Amino acid sequence: MKKRFTFKKIVLVLGILLLLIQSIRIDKTTQPVDINKDFISLVVPNQEVSAILKSSCYDCHSNQPIYPWYSNVAPVSWWIKNHINEGSHHLNFSVWGDYSDKRKHHKLEECIEMVEEDEMPMSSYTFMHKNAVLTDAQKLQLVEFFKALKNEVGTKENLN
Repeated sequence: MKKRFTFKKIVLVLGILLLLIQSIRIDKTTQPVDINKDFISLVVPNQEVSAILKSSCYDCHSNQPIYPWYSNVAPVSWWIKNHINEGSHHLNFSVWGDYSDKRKHHKLEECIEMVEEDEMPMSSYTFMHKNAVLTDAQKLQLVEFFKALKNEVGTKENLN
C-alpha cells in the first residue's frame, strides 16, 4: 500500500527545510569607502539631492548597504544580496572616482534614463523602503542634477 503525503506532512517538511536553510547566511561585510572616490564627496550635490541618493540609491549602488532585519531570513536574504551585488556591479557610487570620464558619462546617461522611466529605484525596493519612493519633484530634481553633471563630464565626442 502506498503512503500518501498529507497536508500536515508537507507543511512539516517545508517547515524543516525553511529552518535548515537559515544556516546558509549571506555575507554582510561591507567594503571600506574611500571618501576621495565616493560620488557624493566628489560631485558635492546639494543636501536634497544627497539625501535622495542616500535613501533611494546607495543601498544597492554603493559599498555601504544597510541590511534590514528581514535580510536575516533565507531565502529572502539571498534575493536581497543578489540585488545588492547586481546593483553595485552596474553602478557603484563608492568607486565613482575610479571611473573614466567616458564611463561616468555613460553611467549618468543610464541614471537619467532609469529615473525618467521609473525603473529606479526598483519597485521591489520601494515596497519595503517607503522613504526611497521618489516624488515627481524629486525625480525631476535628480534628473536635472544628473544631466548637469553629465554635461560637466563632457560629450561623447570629447570622450572618445
